Order: sequence, then C-alpha cells, then structure tokens
Amino acid sequence: MARPEPGITLVGGGRMGSALAGGWIQSNYDGPIAIIDPQPSSQLTNWERDGKITLNPAPGPATTLVVAVKPQVFDKISDQIRAHVGPDTLVLSIMAGITLDSLARTLGTDRVARAMPNTPGLVGKGMTLFCLPDEASAEDGDYLKALLTPLGDVESPIGEDMISAATAISGCGPAYVFLLAEVMAAAGKAHGLDQDMAMRLAKKTIEGAGALMMESEEAPSKLRENVSSPGGVTKAALDVLMQDTAMPSLMEHAVGAAIKRDRELSGD
Repeated sequence: MARPEPGITLVGGGRMGSALAGGWIQSNYDGPIAIIDPQPSSQLTNWERDGKITLNPAPGPATTLVVAVKPQVFDKISDQIRAHVGPDTLVLSIMAGITLDSLARTLGTDRVARAMPNTPGLVGKGMTLFCLPDEASAEDGDYLKALLTPLGDVESPIGEDMISAATAISGCGPAYVFLLAEVMAAAGKAHGLDQDMAMRLAKKTIEGAGALMMESEEAPSKLRENVSSPGGVTKAALDVLMQDTAMPSLMEHAVGAAIKRDRELSGD
C-alpha cells in the first residue's frame, strides 16, 4: 500500500488531541490538519482563525484519521467517526484500552494502529509508543513514525501485549512528575517557604534533574547516589522516601493500577 499523502483529520481536540495538533503545528507539518470537535476550545478556534487548522469539516474519507477521544465515548460516536473512514484511510487511535481488533471491527477497516503519546509532545519533548497489526505494511509503520516524531521520541513498533505497561509509564508518567512538583512545593511551603518560591524551586529542580539525567551516561540510580553523601541532608530525605512502604512500592502499585484500568477499558 502506498504511503499516505500529507493530511490529517483529528477526532477530538481535548488535552491529548491538542498536544498532538500543537506538535504538528510547531514542527510545520507539511499538510492540512482538520480537527473534529463539537465544542472547540479557544485554542482550537484561534488556530483556525490563524489558518493553521480547519475545524469540523464535512464528513468524508480522510487520508489519515487520528482518533483522540475518551475510550468511554468511542462506541457512542463510532458512527460519526466511520463517516471519515474510506477504503484507503489509515486510522491511528490514541485511546487507552481500545484494542486493534476492536478498532478494526468497529470502524470497518483493517488499516489501523494504536499509539500512546504523552502531553510533553506539545513542546516537542514527548514520548510516543505505537503498535500495528501483524499484517500492516512497512510503509504505514514508517509513515506513522514520521507523523509522531515531531512530538518527540518514538518507541516502535511494540507488541500490543506490552502497550498497557508502557502506557502506565510514559502515557501516564507526566502526571506522576507533575504530582512530584506539586508535593515538593507543598512540603516547602509547610516548612516556611513562600508558596511561589517553593513552586519555582520544585519546577526548576525537576527540569534540571531531567536534563542532567538525559545528558549523563550514568544510570539514574548512580546519579541519585552522587547527590547522596553518607550521613548528609539528601540521604536523610531518601531514607524516608525509599522505605519499603514509600516511593518504590507506591510507584509499583500505581503503575499496576494504571495497567489494570487500561485492561478493563479493553474488556480483558
């Protein structure tokens, strides 16, 4: 099957859909972008005003159809989505829990794929993973990787049996980091720092630590040890965070809960 020509129809302009569209816009994606959303945000209407997208085009076969709605509403609007699926349409779903088989069966096409980007794609720092059916063409895989690369790094292709665990790490992961900034700042405030200053310190520390981790050839565990002098201030804090019932076990439990919910959405 030939590589699709540039052109994307995106169903769903919520947070993740907007992150995708924002990544394409900022990377000067070479093709028209249409977004279907019954209640477009001010960001979407501004993009339309500036000529960057088209909002709510008439139904018709799309070249590339990206479905970015909540999985709980997929069945309710599947008829509307099918109106944009033609015999040559390549469908990419970023809905958690909706399997390739379910997607193909519901939309009436075998030319489907699943991806899980994350919201840092809005600033080109995302992590996206995707999977394809066994019979998918190499051209479709290459095209999707190119389509997703403007959002950041792409891990592909992975087996669909791995996508729940991978989603729990990278798809959900930004929320874990945002929570870390939130609780770090709250702890600083609780111990006397001004709230705004505490938040600035937390955000910049996470930004800097992430940059250092990506630039360093050392493992995160080694970087942690480098900061932790025996008997020092950091070690005192880590002794609390690394207790058996603290951060390591809480994270494992949290990721397990995310995986369980993803599989519930798929009906497994």
